[in-house]
Order: sequence, then C-alpha cells, then structure tokens
Amino acid sequence: MTIETCDFKGKKVIVRVDFNVPLDENGKITDDTRIRGALPTLQKVLAEGGALIIMSHMGKPKGKVNPKMSLGQIVDAVSEKLGVKVQFAPDCAKAQEAAAALQPGEVLLLENLRFYPEEEGKPVGIDKADPAYDAAKKEMKERQKEFAKTLASYADIYVNDAFGTAHRKHASTAVIADSFDADHKMLGYLMEKEVQAVDNVLSNIKRPFTAIMGGSKVSTKIGIIENLMDKVDNLILCGGMTYTFAKAMGGKIGTSICENDKLDLALEIMAKAKAKGVNLVLGTDCVAGDAFSNDANQQIVPANDIPDGWEGMDAGPETRKTFAAAIEGAKTILWNGPAGVFEFDNFTGGSRAIAEAIAKATANGAFSLIGGGDSVACINKFGMADKVSYISTGGGALLEAIEGKVLPGIAAIKG
Repeated sequence: MTIETCDFKGKKVIVRVDFNVPLDENGKITDDTRIRGALPTLQKVLAEGGALIIMSHMGKPKGKVNPKMSLGQIVDAVSEKLGVKVQFAPDCAKAQEAAAALQPGEVLLLENLRFYPEEEGKPVGIDKADPAYDAAKKEMKERQKEFAKTLASYADIYVNDAFGTAHRKHASTAVIADSFDADHKMLGYLMEKEVQAVDNVLSNIKRPFTAIMGGSKVSTKIGIIENLMDKVDNLILCGGMTYTFAKAMGGKIGTSICENDKLDLALEIMAKAKAKGVNLVLGTDCVAGDAFSNDANQQIVPANDIPDGWEGMDAGPETRKTFAAAIEGAKTILWNGPAGVFEFDNFTGGSRAIAEAIAKATANGAFSLIGGGDSVACINKFGMADKVSYISTGGGALLEAIEGKVLPGIAAIKG
C-alpha cells in the first residue's frame, strides 16, 4: 500500500514525523523546515476524513522528561500550519483515551517519544563494559516491543514520514511496523521523495558528479567520503576538516581545528582519490580570524600557512573560485556541510559561494541534493531554498543512505 492509494476515511492514522525543530531560549521555532516538509502527508489524512495522531522526538533527553524538549512548545505552530486545532497528549505512552476519543478531521500530538528510554531501546545508567549490560539490553529490547505495541494500539494505519530518523531502529520508526500488515503501513510523501532523491544521486547519476563535503571533522564523514570515491568525478572537501589535510601535508594551521589522530587518514584519502581518478578539491587560501567570534579581526592567508594565534574560519577568495568551477560544470551535485563558520555573518562567504554555484548549475539542468542540518540552514539563511532541486530533511539518515546502508525505518515497511 502507498500513501497515494490508501483510503484514510474513518481511520485512525498514526504518523511518525521528524518535528525535532530548533527552538530559541523562549521556546520559539527558529526553522520550521521539518514541519513544512511533513504537511502533505498530514493534510492527505485529514482531507480524506482520517483522525490524525502525530508522534515525534525532540532533542536528546536520554529517556528522561525534560521540559525544554517538550513538544508542547510547538502545538500552536503545528495547529497554525495544519489549520486545525491540535490536541496534546502530555504522555505518549498513556494516550489511549485521547486517541480513542479522536474524531475524523481531528489531530492529536503525542509528547516527546524519547522521554521514554524504550523509544531508543538502549539500557540507561549502565556501562557497556558492565557484565550485566547484555542482560539489561535484552530486557530493554522486550520493553521496546511493548512500548511500540502501545503506540500501535492507538491507530488502524501507520505512516512513517520521518526520514531524519530512518537510520535508527527505534520503537516508533521500525519496531512499531511489526504491528501492522502490509496494507496498513506505508511511507509518507516526504519519505518517498527522500528515497527518490537519494536514488537520483546514487543510481541515476548524470555526469560530471560533484560532491561537496564540509564540517569540522573528517572522522564523522569518512564512511561517506570513501563510498563517494567510487561514484564522483569531483570531491570538494571544505570547512574545518580541511585543516587536518593541510597539517597532514606539512602545513602550518595556527589554532585551526584539527584531528591530530587522523593525519594518516587524510593522506590515505588523498592517495585513494588519485588512484581512482577523482579530482579531490581542497582549499588553497582561507579567511583566518584571531578569535572564534563574528567580530574577530580577519586576514586572507594560504590554507597551509596560517599564522600562530589565528584560525581558519572560512574559504578564501581563490578557493571559492576553484570550488565554483568544479560545481558549475556538474550535472549531479550533493552538498553536505558548510565551508566555514556560517553561523557568523562575517564568515559566510565560502558557503554562500558554494550555494550560488549550485543554484547556477541547477538552473542549467543539474540535479542538486542538499542534506545535513548545517547545509540546509545555509541554504535557508541565504534565501536560496527554491534554487536547488531537493533539500533533504535527514542528516545522518541521508549520509547512511548514500553510504549504501539499509535504513531500518524504510526496511520495516518495504521489507
């Protein structure tokens, strides 16, 4: 069954969404991309006369109730977006009565799933080295199954529309699917689009293919970098991780971020790219700051010769030109991770240059996929979301899909 062919009339439908949205200190949403992304699925259920139960996590409360991560803070925003007054269940595992009373066209939002350790299914308060850990893990898996059954009992149909957590085998993203047969569980519109976008990048490659990998640490991106080596023509590495490469090649990097235990790995990546004929693009100059602050003094210096007391904060002007050249001629583009400390307005130039080059290539017919929280935040900050082909709501899930891993949240429905 697919969401397009399913008839939701008179049915109670529980939808797993990813409403893990950023909030400011007053609990106000600062970026509602994820809520907007789920609207087509939620509106389809309501338009067809279904009763809608929405569940999500927020943050990492580690199995404990934390008011700062309560979904109660976003009830008004979800109500406004859906155009329906949303009811709230303050305990996701004790919402039987509220779910049973729900009428067609009504909406119930459950409290943060991760307030229960059973959602993630990891034993709490016990170290992996503890001899009792295995028994605790086994017990928690049983508790996770019961928790998933409780959630499933609220509804007739289960829809997973949370691509951001599709790589996790959690109660609400995978285990719950065991309680529904093939005709009563399906992917939502957002999930279907995400799966198609990944497929476009990996299986339907139009060349040249340029991937841009940013972020502070090479260690967190090594799996995806290695997988992309067999697929891309150009691989741009940018952001904080590039100073590990600069140091590995004998450069001076001042106080720039660096993984000293990954210098050999950086050299291995360069050797692999050469062996596979991949054009590995690293920055040649950078904008250095004398403090980690928006108001830091700036100077443009070679990326491998940063003075003592200064740190690389953004891609320099020559690097931006090199990046743009590798992007503008591409027909398939993947961007994950900024080129600098884009949160500071004075160090957004490199990330903006990447975004502009992607927009130009997309206008010329390239397929561009933007994924990972920071890249999405960049595109939104620059007001260029409508100038790229697809913006993924999943960070880790997107990376694991591109690494070629099976995502439990998708496998639970598609088999």
